[in-house]
Amino acid sequence: MHALRRRLSRVPFSPGLRSGRSFTRLTAPPPPPSNSGTPRGNVLESPWSALQRRGAKVLGSDVRLGNIIQRKGRIFQVLKAQHTQHGRGGATIQVELRDVDTGNKVSERFRTDEAIERVFVEDKSFTYLYTEGDSVMLMEPTTFDQLEVSKDFFGKAACYLKDNMKVTLQLFDGKPMSASVPPRVTCTVVEAQTHSKGQTAQPQYKKVLLDNGHSVMAPAFIKTGDEIVINTTDDSYITRAKE
Repeated sequence: MHALRRRLSRVPFSPGLRSGRSFTRLTAPPPPPSNSGTPRGNVLESPWSALQRRGAKVLGSDVRLGNIIQRKGRIFQVLKAQHTQHGRGGATIQVELRDVDTGNKVSERFRTDEAIERVFVEDKSFTYLYTEGDSVMLMEPTTFDQLEVSKDFFGKAACYLKDNMKVTLQLFDGKPMSASVPPRVTCTVVEAQTHSKGQTAQPQYKKVLLDNGHSVMAPAFIKTGDEIVINTTDDSYITRAKE
């Protein structure tokens, strides 16, 4: 103990301190708060690394219409996806893909348990202005900048585009990849057969023509002039629009 006191007593008389020099102590940054959800010391889970992540592996069974995937070194948009069961041979998914760089379409088949690299994209809202030929004109709602994209970006849902509709554009590295309309859209029935009471108690459906030229199945009580809400994902009737 006496030896330790002798050593400490010499510190104030070191040359560096006598000359009035100061120093800054280098310390490690404080650990993240306990409620941050980030494991301490795990660099891979830090926020900046999460932002750098471009995609993730998903099963073939999870591939859906509109997804952006990377395959054979190229980026594709899924235009169609149909699951097929082959008995003991297992299930597969038949997909139609569009190369986002060339626009070329290809058909491929995935196993449902096959690992597919899905690319995560940025969703950005735009306002639909008009369609001219195979091009769709959109407007950025805050800057009012106009952007022209291919009508193919919307796929079959392009028929639901309406003036001033809020649509979503999917971007990858700032480049448009695909586009989508709202999941629910109100349409007007322009043609429908007259409903006649049937012999069965089961609900009856009939084909009706919408104001966008698209035909869907709707309940028998729907008549010409009615406004109905349509699920744009599968073109199915949801309900009659409220007046």
